[in-house]
Amino acid sequence: MNKQFYVYILTNPNNTVLYTGVANNLRKRIYQHKEKIVPGFTSKYNLTKLIYYEIFDNAYSAISREKQIKAGSRKKKVALINKMNSGWRDLYKQLV
Repeated sequence: MNKQFYVYILTNPNNTVLYTGVANNLRKRIYQHKEKIVPGFTSKYNLTKLIYYEIFDNAYSAISREKQIKAGSRKKKVALINKMNSGWRDLYKQLV
């Protein structure tokens, strides 16, 4: 079985702050964000809503894509999110 890697975007309940991350176990990583298990930016700004993700077959591709998204403007991130999830629903429920 090939391992999968994920690039994801989180936001807060008001959709005002965006965070882009990478993980090899998306369900576990989002759970950690939701429960504020790891102190830092996401727990400080209450970023618990998974609004976007992409799946990759290798870490290199996922990290490259994460860097590409992070380098883009907020406008580009919003367009990316709207294409996949126009209602900005929490996608975590579909992972569980």
